[in-house]
Amino acid sequence: MASRVATMALAGTRPTAHAPSSAANTERRWWRSQLSLNRRGLIACASHRPSCAAEEGVIQWLRSAAAALAIAAQISVSLPAEAVLYSPDTKIPRTGELALRKAIPANPSMKIIQESLEDISYLLRIPQRKPYGSMEGDVKKAMKIAMDNKEAILGSMPPENKEKGAKLYTALLEEKAPGLSFLLPQQYLEYPRLTGRGVVEFTVEKVDGSTFFPTGGGEPKSTATIQVVIDGYSAPLTAGNFAKLVLDGAYDGVTLKCASQAITADDETGKKGYTVPLEVMPAGQFEPLYRTPLSIQDGELPVLPMSVYGAVAMAHSVDSDEYSSPTQFFFYLYDKRNSGLGGISFDEGQFSVFGYTTDGRDVLSQIKTGDKIRSAKLVQGRERLVLPSAAPEES
Repeated sequence: MASRVATMALAGTRPTAHAPSSAANTERRWWRSQLSLNRRGLIACASHRPSCAAEEGVIQWLRSAAAALAIAAQISVSLPAEAVLYSPDTKIPRTGELALRKAIPANPSMKIIQESLEDISYLLRIPQRKPYGSMEGDVKKAMKIAMDNKEAILGSMPPENKEKGAKLYTALLEEKAPGLSFLLPQQYLEYPRLTGRGVVEFTVEKVDGSTFFPTGGGEPKSTATIQVVIDGYSAPLTAGNFAKLVLDGAYDGVTLKCASQAITADDETGKKGYTVPLEVMPAGQFEPLYRTPLSIQDGELPVLPMSVYGAVAMAHSVDSDEYSSPTQFFFYLYDKRNSGLGGISFDEGQFSVFGYTTDGRDVLSQIKTGDKIRSAKLVQGRERLVLPSAAPEES
């Protein structure tokens, strides 16, 4: 297609008179004569500069050729930078659980196994006749990799976890890496950090006399529980700072504010005098980026996407978008109708996402401005929280 367009564009300088019965031969003869004339014209222009009638024709021909090549290049070369925006399948996980599973920093063998099992999960949701043959192939592929790479899969586990790891390996359950798989930048070593995952449980309270209605049945109550898994594998500083604040009781009694797509913890008392850098782990990268938002237009996507209902992220600092607020966080109420092409949030890659609501998602839509967080507790992951003796420097 590109070559045809190029030929058509180049043919703009060609005489219109030719024999219809021998078009191909005429075309070849015409091109040979043009090349010959152009060579002679160039030589003539070089030898006799005053008589340059041929020069204008050569320049015009070269301009036409350049235009044709440009058209051919635009048609024949795809632009991967824009592909993520226009593709209907951007491979963004649509639930917090799936995003957390995909964000686990596993070795290559386990990642391949995980991809096969995730593919089965997707195929099982097909409402028509299910492709059991494809699912069987995925199972066989995962089993073969597991059997052929046992030492590589279990090799990175510390000795004290070998027994537990072997059981998980046998059952083909999800694996967990021993701590962070990268070194933090030197300037951030004084920050609290979470070297794994934790679970925070919020108790939310209605203050206007209304109640929460459980979608799964049960009595309406003035309080409801929300559970959030925070991910220190991909956002160790953000998750670590948040976990420490929860332990300190910073969110107990905090008022919630609702917007069209977010529920913000209005922690005005949380001006701690320090800032936390924007922290985003790009997909396919070994470590997070700091103070650098992602460029979705260039094809960059985060490991922990914001385009998930119930995603939890830190608000920006009031001074700079390169930093997060040390205390103010929000629940993101993703809505595909208010998203860009491919279902990606317009704010994707711009905030430090550090976890997802895994229990109580139905509660989020019932929260109103003025409702309060009665309590926030770190119910799992305290042993993975590292608290340096030196506090972060004030900004």
